[in-house]
Amino acid sequence: MEKKNMMIIAAVVILAIVIVVGFIFISGNSNDSSKGSTSFSSPFMEGSFVGNVSLENDSLDYAHAYKDKAHDIEYNITTMDNASALMEIYEFQGIGTPEKRTFNGQEWNIYFGEAVPNSGDNNSTKSNDTMGIIICEVQKENQGYVINVIFGNNSDVNFTKNTYGDSYIDYVEPLLKSISLKESKDVPSVADQFGLSQDEFNHQIDLIHQYEAGNTSVLEGSV
Repeated sequence: MEKKNMMIIAAVVILAIVIVVGFIFISGNSNDSSKGSTSFSSPFMEGSFVGNVSLENDSLDYAHAYKDKAHDIEYNITTMDNASALMEIYEFQGIGTPEKRTFNGQEWNIYFGEAVPNSGDNNSTKSNDTMGIIICEVQKENQGYVINVIFGNNSDVNFTKNTYGDSYIDYVEPLLKSISLKESKDVPSVADQFGLSQDEFNHQIDLIHQYEAGNTSVLEGSV
């Protein structure tokens, strides 16, 4: 099987992060209002971040990047035609099933994960260089929206992979409560963002479905 045919299964890590910049224990349950807030507006979404957050990249109409430098938190927001398909790939990669929360009439799927930053030198990565990642996704009829919140390894925020910790309660939940989604005229295709035609992308999704149904042979030749 050609490597291109297994591109998504073999190589996808955190696509939405790449798009924008090139993406249990209870530690607290109250939002600290002293942090202040920063309003933002993009062609497809508007709302407010907790704290002092600056715009880092808005070169693409469908993807913007923001940064809370004081707390080492990155916010990458993007829109596409089928965010549910993107999250299906992430789930296949092992990110786990989402928590579901509804704010302003929109049901958000909220995923928790961790990643190690790629510096280009695999030997230089330290064990404490882990980034905490919270991915929030909502799919409307013809347009999907994704928010990646990345807590860097220098962040002073206590990151937990659940909805009970400071990372979610103090930063992500207030953001989701403030969000207003906008309908875009030209919504980019998730297939285009992978560099594939729609038929090629559909084939990738079909391979994932085959694998999940027990046909593990579809991975042969993918590496």
